[in-house]
Amino acid sequence: MTSLEWQPDRMSGLPLHYQISTHLKNKIVQGEWPAGTKIPSQRRLAEAFGVNRSTVVMALDELTADGFLEGNRGGGTTVVNHTWTQLTAAPPPDWTSYVKAGIQSSNLPTIQEINEAEFRTGIIRLGTGELAPDMLPQQEMREVLQAVACEPLPLGYEEPKGSAKLRQQIAQHVKGYGIHASPASILIVSGALQALHLISIGLLHKGSTILLETPSYLYSVPIFQSAGMKLSGIPMDGEGIEAGLIPQYKRQVNGALLYTIPSFHNPTGTVMSRPRREQLMDICSREGLPLIEDDVYRDVWIDAPPPAPLKADDPGGIVLYLGSFSKTVSPGLRIGWVIGPEPVISRLADIKMQTDYGSSSLSQSAAAVWLSSGLYQEHLESVRRQLAVRRNITAAALEKHLGGLASWDMPAGGFYIWLQLPQALSLSALFAAALKEGVLLNPGHLYERDNSRYLRISYAYASLADLETGIGRLAAVVKRMLAVSAP
Repeated sequence: MTSLEWQPDRMSGLPLHYQISTHLKNKIVQGEWPAGTKIPSQRRLAEAFGVNRSTVVMALDELTADGFLEGNRGGGTTVVNHTWTQLTAAPPPDWTSYVKAGIQSSNLPTIQEINEAEFRTGIIRLGTGELAPDMLPQQEMREVLQAVACEPLPLGYEEPKGSAKLRQQIAQHVKGYGIHASPASILIVSGALQALHLISIGLLHKGSTILLETPSYLYSVPIFQSAGMKLSGIPMDGEGIEAGLIPQYKRQVNGALLYTIPSFHNPTGTVMSRPRREQLMDICSREGLPLIEDDVYRDVWIDAPPPAPLKADDPGGIVLYLGSFSKTVSPGLRIGWVIGPEPVISRLADIKMQTDYGSSSLSQSAAAVWLSSGLYQEHLESVRRQLAVRRNITAAALEKHLGGLASWDMPAGGFYIWLQLPQALSLSALFAAALKEGVLLNPGHLYERDNSRYLRISYAYASLADLETGIGRLAAVVKRMLAVSAP
């Protein structure tokens, strides 16, 4: 909530606490913090402004005395209603009640904390699921944008399913995976997350139940829950989701659809075996159960390519296939795709047009050049080499600092190591303690509600030096917590 761009001016003759109180008062007066807003904690404000906590306390005390804020025991500090009656003739709308009434669920509190902390200075991001800035193709992207600029610029809207040129390139691209899809069966989306949102509001009834692996990335985003749907987890083993359990779970909860990440699963890194994929497709075909195959990590293999996608053996058209450039080229490009039966793609395209009238035309043109020029495959080779180094360094650091204590499997690709702690701990407390040491984690309960023994460690984002430093700090926190919990 606090603007990290603003900082008090230490060269000014005005006291720091006065500058801070004035800044916060302006946010209230200008309507950025309406009545009922819970302001950040004293600790957060002190960190954001780079001052002692006592300075923040003085600023807040002044605002409280002037009637702008009110402290609630155990409930933090909030902007109060009667402040507005002092400033205007009539009080404003109660925006807090509107915020609470919105149909879109809020992110989990830990996810909100992660999203905010990722942009603090000095934080080692051991959970971030994206490529490090120095792995993103800066020079190649300049070349691609120059190529786009040499043609008439696409400054208007694209057709509902997206750029015809890009869909043709994607159709050619996925042939290499064994997927045969015409451009008419492809929809361009602004990342795989938007695809899930479109599916949730465009294809399923409210109250439907989504089957998925446990643990799963889908638990960490409230896409389906916001549309009034439920999630029901099915256990995994070393080969992926235990497909033989699907009929039983489907009957128990009346499952409407199965969501799966078969290649370099998020968060476990598991690659579903070829026999398991065949079993899964056979069972879902017999059960009449459609699937969403989230395959965004397919191209970031390290040791060997994963087996062919589920979509490659889908004569019945039961699979909706999701792909994306976010994990390979650039998360900022915001380009992904859905491949499926044409009536489904047309329905999703109609919903997307109602939502945003199409993904960025410029981004779609750039994505088409990436695929048509050969740059994409060249870039992937570089990414795989760098990910191999990062994975090995991370595994070595884990062995050095947590060997014999924690356990993990070496992933064959993707971004993640699923780290198992020796015993159950409060992952919320561990998250907070690590963050205090400057290390940002993704605890296991984000991916499975009652998980208290796992952490998702990403080797894709932090620098090589930070991977070693961060894991060392994490190990120290884990060992302290284990010592305290020992009988």
